[in-house]
Amino acid sequence: MKRTYRDDWRVIIEIRPTATHTPLRALGFEGLDGRVVGAPFELEIAPQRLGDFGSVSMSDSLASRDVDGDYRRRCEELLAELLKRPHVAAGRVTCTETSVCTHCDLRWEELTADEAADGSTNQDEHSVEGEPVCCYPAITEFRIERGIPQLAEGGAA
Repeated sequence: MKRTYRDDWRVIIEIRPTATHTPLRALGFEGLDGRVVGAPFELEIAPQRLGDFGSVSMSDSLASRDVDGDYRRRCEELLAELLKRPHVAAGRVTCTETSVCTHCDLRWEELTADEAADGSTNQDEHSVEGEPVCCYPAITEFRIERGIPQLAEGGAA
């Protein structure tokens, strides 16, 4: 029914300089001249691609049997190392999730509680919260799994 893709993995850290006008060298940015001025700020870091081996590059799916898991582990290891630095106050691992219907490949959407309570947004009187809205095969599968009466011929009752 629903297939979820995860990509754009990132480590986001919050840097809190211990003093105003902190030199960049003190934050671990070697070779950069300047100072950090002001309040805490966030820094977003993209991990190296799984399939990037320097002189050789391949798709992530060829380099890993568990692309999502390997990216998550890579980001968590990077975050653990960054949190050891004195100016890094906090951090988190994030990614973009996109869900699509396995039947029609459209973006996955479901009826909300408000929509399910509003007869004008329902397929029929059996529509419930969580029911997909993208295509009839997805609605049919959803209803079969939950023992909900199927749509009348043609989609609407």
